[in-house]
Parts: sequence; C-alpha cells; structure tokens
Amino acid sequence: MTTTPEIIKKSQQGEQTREEPPYRVIIHNDDVTPMDFVVGVLLRIFLLSGPQALQVMYTAHAHGSAYVQTLPKPEALLRVHRAELAARLDGFPLRFTVERE
Repeated sequence: MTTTPEIIKKSQQGEQTREEPPYRVIIHNDDVTPMDFVVGVLLRIFLLSGPQALQVMYTAHAHGSAYVQTLPKPEALLRVHRAELAARLDGFPLRFTVERE
C-alpha cells in the first residue's frame, strides 16, 4: 500500500495580512547634478522610459521636485539608495525622498 504525503495548509482565518501602503518617490532639483546624469539614473535605476525620464527631469528642474514613481516601501528605499549612491560616487548631490501615498 502506497501512501501519498498529505499537504496541510494553515488556515489564515482570523489573521489579517496587512499590505504596506505604496510609497511615492520624489526627485529634488539641485544646481550641480547634470541633466544627463539625472536622466541616466532615472533610466537605469527607476527603469523609466526615455520620454518619462526627460519629463521627470524637466519637471524637477522647473518646479524644484517631481514625482518619479510609486513602489512598495522596501523597493522605493532600495532604488533611492542606489540612485543616491551612484550620484555620490560621481560627486553629485542628487537627492530623492520617499513619502507614503
């Protein structure tokens, strides 16, 4: 007689899983970081399309800041860290913030 293992699923009834709210990434303009560097960061790290990256860069340039994208908090923080690290390694003060949506 062959027995097959029984898969037991834990019931999550009564348990509520909380999804973390989405977070907005905001880029801030500065007078030092070159526009092409900003566009490159938006393309490589935030995976924006070329036209999107240009629009975000020009909006930040004209208004002081611009919305980049909405992500789960851990992903938003990771991308901001990578973008700011890339900027610091090249000697630029490019800055982003993350805010709850």
